[in-house]
Amino acid sequence: MTEFKPIKEGKVREIYDNGDSLIMVATDRISAFDVILKNKVTNKGKVLTQMSKFWFDYTRDLLPNHMLSVDVKEMPEFFRQPQYEGRSMMCRKLTMLPVECIVRGYITGSGWASYQKTGKVCGIQLPEGLKESEKLPEPIYTPSTKAEIGDHDENISYEQSIDVLEKLFPGKGEEYATKLRDYTIALYKKCAEYALSRGIIIADTKFEFGLDEDGNVILGDEMLTPDSSRFWPLEGYEAGHGQPSFDKQFVRNWLLANPDSDYDLPQDVIDKTIAKYEEAYEMLTGKKL
Repeated sequence: MTEFKPIKEGKVREIYDNGDSLIMVATDRISAFDVILKNKVTNKGKVLTQMSKFWFDYTRDLLPNHMLSVDVKEMPEFFRQPQYEGRSMMCRKLTMLPVECIVRGYITGSGWASYQKTGKVCGIQLPEGLKESEKLPEPIYTPSTKAEIGDHDENISYEQSIDVLEKLFPGKGEEYATKLRDYTIALYKKCAEYALSRGIIIADTKFEFGLDEDGNVILGDEMLTPDSSRFWPLEGYEAGHGQPSFDKQFVRNWLLANPDSDYDLPQDVIDKTIAKYEEAYEMLTGKKL
């Protein structure tokens, strides 16, 4: 059996070169505030991979994506070991674009903090009198640059995203920046509407895109997982305060309340975290993991 070594390791994912494709493996690592925590969250990688698969299938008519298969029987023998089952995705190779495409449908988190100070989120003026967790009149696009592990992503304006892309792809910056913005908002609207019908509010999320060999914009990375999104239960939702969540905001809140934790979670927080991830998966897909 040929052994594979990752060509790249992210905060959560390991990427392997499979010749004309890549294999992305979602580990059980969890990160918060751009730090990889000391704990593993059992089954988390499976939730991320299977939820991404669900959304990639659901949005295929809107935009092509990089997913080829999540069936390890279609991958090299090395990935048919138990530790890769359910958490591996074979993907098309793309030239990834260095912009994190963030869309916010509700005002919360750092956006709420910014709005309270300036009335703006990432430089975008919002109506007066919004309450915490309130739905925005229209989703807003607030891109950021992608940072290396350990560094913080930096919020940029849509205009700055044109400049970032123009430097790498002369003559194409505005075209690519416009496509990223328009695809991001269209994907969010389609998926947020579906999620509402399943009892989940998607408050915000981020997407990543790449280019195929013909220069077409393709959806890559992960999609609408609890790692990359804020999921709130629709039941009991009420603007004016923070919301309970199905995502790693639960972990962030614990870390903020326990600043001396050295990024080491107690077992009950780990158990509650995976329970929230699995509950979100089951509500959205109608299937058990």
